[in-house]
Amino acid sequence: MGLEVSSLPRRNALRAARAQNPDNVRTAAVTAEESMQELAALADSAGAVVRERTIQTRPRPDAATLVGSGKVEELRAQVNFHEADVVIFDNDLTPTQQRNLERLLDVKVIDRTQLILDIFARRARTREGQLQVELAQLNYLLPRLTGRGAAMSRLGGGIGTRGPGETQLETDRRRIYRRIKTIEHDLERVRAGRSIQRRQRQSVPLATIALVGYTNAGKSTLFNRLTGSAVLAHSKLFATLDPTVRQIVLPSGRRTLLSDTVGFIRNLPTTLVKAFRATLEEVTEAELLIHVVDASSPEAPDHTANVLKVLAEIEAAETPRILVLNKIDLLPEFKFDANVAAQRILGETYPAGPSRAVGVSAYTGQGFDGLLSLIDRTLGLDPVAHVRFRFPVEGGAPLNLLHEHAHVTATRYTDQFCEVEADAPESIRRRLAQYVASAG
Repeated sequence: MGLEVSSLPRRNALRAARAQNPDNVRTAAVTAEESMQELAALADSAGAVVRERTIQTRPRPDAATLVGSGKVEELRAQVNFHEADVVIFDNDLTPTQQRNLERLLDVKVIDRTQLILDIFARRARTREGQLQVELAQLNYLLPRLTGRGAAMSRLGGGIGTRGPGETQLETDRRRIYRRIKTIEHDLERVRAGRSIQRRQRQSVPLATIALVGYTNAGKSTLFNRLTGSAVLAHSKLFATLDPTVRQIVLPSGRRTLLSDTVGFIRNLPTTLVKAFRATLEEVTEAELLIHVVDASSPEAPDHTANVLKVLAEIEAAETPRILVLNKIDLLPEFKFDANVAAQRILGETYPAGPSRAVGVSAYTGQGFDGLLSLIDRTLGLDPVAHVRFRFPVEGGAPLNLLHEHAHVTATRYTDQFCEVEADAPESIRRRLAQYVASAG
């Protein structure tokens, strides 16, 4: 049907400017340049080589081409000079603007959303991820279908089918609608399956922790070091797309589930937020969020604001959070103060009271003891308390259970009993209630 999104070729690519509104706060030159740098990183992740960048400021977008006829002529000259294969716009283009630009520039023209969809299509590995990407692609492409009207009409056979018939465009649209319904049905089954798995996890006292953050903040590297896993960790944007869940053991001895999720990005397309609902439920259902921020990035405050915006969109803004300031090994300061850094990044939104910020280096392992202790103190489910147990000397099984699921701090033996002091989760305290001597 010719409905697939064309991948960016691994050849020259030309990136064109965004038409900006002077009333928008993002008209500042530094902000526009940051956005263009991110677009370049996205293009690199998709396999393109950027040859030219152009930023345009104008009172209002041009309805036909977004950038106006003069800028189109300039772009055409640059396309010819660099022999570019594609022009990428940082703005979202309307179907009409995209068609007009492709006709005038005589090259492939895509916008930011289509570029992100292309990257997602490359990175999806699981069936769920592939379905979510396809759904987002179809919803994006549906209004961009074009045809030649009656010239593409199909005449039916038999009574009641005379006349111009149904155009190929209408046939394609109907097929896309059917495919969208099928994918949505399949994703609902995925969602139901995740709900069953989540209920099974919740039947035992295992808290779920979700890693969130701007893409390329180091979440997957942090996840690998915390869990001992080998999830793909790469400097390219959206290196990790499909969610991964692993078990970790906290210093108190209690076990939790840690989930690595897709990274957020500035102006994350609404179609992707909707399509990846099943994946983002790992965030909305978590008891604790670990918000990973690249502390070495000068754009950290802006990245953090965008993550908080997405969390609000998926109704996860009220979930308890820990701010993990990653990549402190790249900072020039000899001493790192997490509170000072958190105040710089979050500003007025930084919570008062006990600090929930910690500096780490996922690459070197620096600061991980403090991170695990902070998770232990913050996590509300299955809280830990210091308890003294008294076991019969022949009671090996309950003593082994305590050592496996709690942090034992002291052990003393008498003729008849083994007295043990431990920081134990509530679930273990309930299971060993008959052996509790004192608590507090």
